[in-house]
Amino acid sequence: MAKFNAPQAHSSAWIFQAWASFTIASSAMAVGILYLPVDGWVKGYLGMGYLFSMGSTISLSKTVRDMHESNKVMSRVDEAKLEKLLAEYDPFKAK
Repeated sequence: MAKFNAPQAHSSAWIFQAWASFTIASSAMAVGILYLPVDGWVKGYLGMGYLFSMGSTISLSKTVRDMHESNKVMSRVDEAKLEKLLAEYDPFKAK
């Protein structure tokens, strides 16, 4: 029977680094927009564009992850079917 490797869990250091970089980048961008020497409507436009960019990035990353996970499941199903066929196959059996 085939052995499936369980996905490796992320370390706490990696999780901290991912959240820290996201927080720092988001904060720096927000501060940059707030202190930009332009009218309020321009800041609002840039802020809305920034929020839409963050939302679409999160949606895209979740979609890519879901597609990858569904491919892994389909691959496991295909491997199981192949294992069953190989287990039942007898090359010396008369037809």
